[in-house]
Amino acid sequence: MTAPALTIAELLDQPAVVPLWPTVGRALGLAESTTYQLAAENRLPIEVIRLGRRRVARTVDLYRFLGLAPKETGVAPTYQAGAAAGNDEEAGYQPASPVEQSALR
Repeated sequence: MTAPALTIAELLDQPAVVPLWPTVGRALGLAESTTYQLAAENRLPIEVIRLGRRRVARTVDLYRFLGLAPKETGVAPTYQAGAAAGNDEEAGYQPASPVEQSALR
């Protein structure tokens, strides 16, 4: 019998690494035996990390596979100053200008 799939809210409330079963298996809609079999054959769509006898996966890898994480562009997220971003400009806070990637190399 397959356990019910995890909701998006349950997925987003996970620590940095999650156990292969039940978290990864349920998120992918797999049964426990199928999850472990695919991990043993290195056929899961995300990297499995062995910690002693435990098998875990990085939550960010799971998010990316499920389409819940933003695509990495190599550029830091931009910051929008002003009332729309919820900042109190009257308090004197001003964001620093963004640093270009070429300047960091």
